Amino acid sequence: MASSFQSTADLCDALTARSFDRPPALVANAHITGCSVARALAAHDVPVIALDRNGDGVGPYTDAVVTAGAVSFPLEDPEAFRADVERIAAVLEHEPVAFPCMDEWVHAFAGSEPDGVRRPFADRSVIEAVLDKESLYALAEELEVPYPETYRLSEVDPETAADRLGYPFVVKPARKREFEELLGTNVVEVGDAAEFEEVVSRADEAGVRVMAQEKVPIATGKDRSFASYVAPDGETTGVVGNARVRYPRAYGTSCVVDTVSDPVLEERARSILETAGYHGISEAEFVYDETREEYVLLDINTRPWKWISMPVEAGANLPYAAYAEAVGEPYDSGPVEETRWVYLRDYLAGLASDPTATDVLSNDEWRALLSGEFETAQGLTTGVYRPSDPGPTLQLLETEFGGPDYYCSC
Repeated sequence: MASSFQSTADLCDALTARSFDRPPALVANAHITGCSVARALAAHDVPVIALDRNGDGVGPYTDAVVTAGAVSFPLEDPEAFRADVERIAAVLEHEPVAFPCMDEWVHAFAGSEPDGVRRPFADRSVIEAVLDKESLYALAEELEVPYPETYRLSEVDPETAADRLGYPFVVKPARKREFEELLGTNVVEVGDAAEFEEVVSRADEAGVRVMAQEKVPIATGKDRSFASYVAPDGETTGVVGNARVRYPRAYGTSCVVDTVSDPVLEERARSILETAGYHGISEAEFVYDETREEYVLLDINTRPWKWISMPVEAGANLPYAAYAEAVGEPYDSGPVEETRWVYLRDYLAGLASDPTATDVLSNDEWRALLSGEFETAQGLTTGVYRPSDPGPTLQLLETEFGGPDYYCSC
């Protein structure tokens, strides 16, 4: 386990005194997703360096991390971020491989292009085109991939959009993180003209592009995503995951995800990634529209995400596939095995807060989780909790019981 979270200067000193026989991975930010990425890479003996603006996340405390330290937060000072990363890369014997785990870190690595760092993902223009929902939905329309009825308020006035959709509907940003910074969420449901006007006004004042979108009649427990790594030559390793349980239920983050077979959804996701020219790790998110009776595209994340350890456990180690391509090592994914991923904190919170919630975990699954037996048998994995690697769970418990909170939308 990383013994401490260090300043950039101390991290560089520590790395100068160490020697690695292969390129290390730079994992940022270092919270739930970063912890899972670090574990996936360490399973193949990749040395992992965790980077973040502070040490309050769970990532620095996993045994999968060899050392952890601070870099300037790219949203606050992108030039200082670039300088910090280049300083770290300069003291390493091999060029490190970057694994940004939230959008701001993706934009930072892709936009600043720090010298001496390998980036196993598409360039900035491609990433921005995929992350921007206006251009993403335009591409979906071109490829006849279903998506929710949506009006770009840069093209249609708010009153017209409201008349066509009818209340209630939702307001979403073209770029998610800007909206989250403004309102603390990435989607707002509006029930009348006054609520709609307030959200649009706040967005306009902040220069944030927003869209009005139908409130999709979502079938609970059927959300699906295509989790994949696409190599520069187009070869794709992927798994479809079904978000069986979310917390909160409507628009919350996934806390139980199962592998499923869905060739149609997979092909639709592949067509968008291929046409966009994207390569790297991504998650294409779909929800089941009960009225249309089909899946509609919501979003594509051009990075690892919270349940990235599910495809890893299922047999498709997406982080290592990206690493291997970047450094010229072979990687062949095995057959995909049925796997369930659980994030216990949110799952238990959901059960406690909703008297109508049903426990979807079987007695055997609870027994495996409580005993730690799930670590030695394929088919069940978790987001943070692992008895053999307790550091991240201890850090999460400290946060829950009065420690410094760590902001992360994952």
